[in-house]
Amino acid sequence: MNETSPETRPALPGGTGRRDHPPTAWSAQLSGPDSDAARPVPTGPVLEGFRIAVTSDRRSDDLIDAFARRGAEVLHAPAVRIAPVEEDEILIGDTRAVIDCRPDVVVVTTAYGFRRWVEAADAAGLGEELARTLDRARIIVRGPKARGAVRAAGHDDDGIAEDERTASTIGLAIEGGVDGRIVAVQLHGHEDVEQLARLRSAGASVLTVAPYRWVRPTDESRLGRLIAAVAAREVDVVTFTSAPAVDGLVSAAAQLGMDGVLVDALRDGVTAAAVGPVTAAPLLDLGVTPIVPERFRMGALIRTVIEHLTLNGVREVQTALGPLVVHGRLVSFGGETVALARGPRAMLAALLSEPGAVLSRERLLDVLPEAENEHALDMAVSRLRSALPDRNLVQTVVRRGYRLNV
Repeated sequence: MNETSPETRPALPGGTGRRDHPPTAWSAQLSGPDSDAARPVPTGPVLEGFRIAVTSDRRSDDLIDAFARRGAEVLHAPAVRIAPVEEDEILIGDTRAVIDCRPDVVVVTTAYGFRRWVEAADAAGLGEELARTLDRARIIVRGPKARGAVRAAGHDDDGIAEDERTASTIGLAIEGGVDGRIVAVQLHGHEDVEQLARLRSAGASVLTVAPYRWVRPTDESRLGRLIAAVAAREVDVVTFTSAPAVDGLVSAAAQLGMDGVLVDALRDGVTAAAVGPVTAAPLLDLGVTPIVPERFRMGALIRTVIEHLTLNGVREVQTALGPLVVHGRLVSFGGETVALARGPRAMLAALLSEPGAVLSRERLLDVLPEAENEHALDMAVSRLRSALPDRNLVQTVVRRGYRLNV
């Protein structure tokens, strides 16, 4: 086993000198400011009239508060949850194995996971031993948040994956040489079999530590209600902050016999929002194209959702009868504001796609698949007229179709 000291061990790009451990309570220090959170985000009731589903467990309050403060109605049900660390005897056993084996390389994938790992080790009386083990190892981190957590603990890293992908992090470890060496990998909720296989193929002996594990939610009935709302297209956006949450949502829907309609809704009618490409991957595998922020941060996700909804769900059209304002499911006209149900809202959106143009019955039937024939379509138009503040906002063009009265 390689026992090269930190002073003589060759460092990968991004490494600096070691630092002393702070005496106590290092875990209260955060991994550094989120630059996206410092940028201005639209305030006020910009999301009034929109409904957003939140599927995350950890830090769900951040999303819920951000959306609710801006006027959105928020549905929350964790698709998966994190098992309490004090109940995880496996973590302590894996930590002892890492300490005993004295790994040459430690891969840190998440700031939260690293902090939780050290907190659990401290609680089990293994904190100092783990710290010495980490000091002997070459630490590779997946992104700036993981780096911040490592440095807050009094360690330093020897390389960082700037694109924040696990594959790139493992690539850095392999580039530094792992043949015949022991590599410990801090997992992030689930085992990335492909990346661990890369390490083994490069000649490494691999240990894994899972500071948190994804388990089934405690309130599955609440999750069922969220699934039903998404499947019925009664929400505008569903947010995901972890890949297991995607799998958990679809698996729970499958148990209810609703996975097909759920995925159909996410493909057309409900927007999926993923915090980053790792979270987006299982959605893409399902044929769902999510919106993803350029920076993989919670603040950036919030901003991306706000921009998407205000760009695509807010309209003001000058009609022949006066200005018509659409804000999500809210429609304002002539000093009156009404909330539209899903069917009338979909019909109005079709008419607003080309204000004033005559949309044929055939075209509207294509846009509104739930209207199975022309009679059902005429009934849908009738419901829209009844829901609007003024029935005359929608005109019938005999033998041709319908149009917005502009």
